[in-house]
Amino acid sequence: MKIAVLSRNPRLYSTRRLVEAGQQRGHEMVVIDTLRAYMNIASHKPQIHYRGKPLEGFDAVIPRIGASVTFYGCAVLRQFEMMGVFPLNESVAIARSRDKLRSLQLLSRRGIGLPVTGFAHSPDDIDDLIQMVNGAPLVIKVLEGTQGIGVVLCETATAAESVIEAFMGLKQNIMVQEYIKEAG
Repeated sequence: MKIAVLSRNPRLYSTRRLVEAGQQRGHEMVVIDTLRAYMNIASHKPQIHYRGKPLEGFDAVIPRIGASVTFYGCAVLRQFEMMGVFPLNESVAIARSRDKLRSLQLLSRRGIGLPVTGFAHSPDDIDDLIQMVNGAPLVIKVLEGTQGIGVVLCETATAAESVIEAFMGLKQNIMVQEYIKEAG
């Protein structure tokens, strides 16, 4: 099989190991820098070009799309899907997994226990938003952050107000959650 690996860096350990494992099984492995691929959106013959040539003949694609390139990475992956290439992970699944709010809404709909969570962009009444999640201490998160980036623990309502106002100034959508102390 001819397998594309979408990765920004072919030298990453995880990317190297995927390539090695595929080659050991007799597959042709091609690492493609996601941000350097570009597409022809056509109804009859969708294409992806890379380094001046169309990417053709791929049987499967393994997406290694980092959070900072989710939008473009999913667009490239969708194009592979449109070309009939089998994705290890579908573009819609990756996009959904990166949407914290949607994940919480789906978990909530199924009755799975969650911290009380508020969602806002520019709340008219910050105090009410804070009280909505049972007051301080509370956690404030930007929707786009990953691996703890954009997460703030606010011990007091005053601190929470300041953080919310700062994120509002940056035009960030935020989640405000009740703080749940770790067990132990």
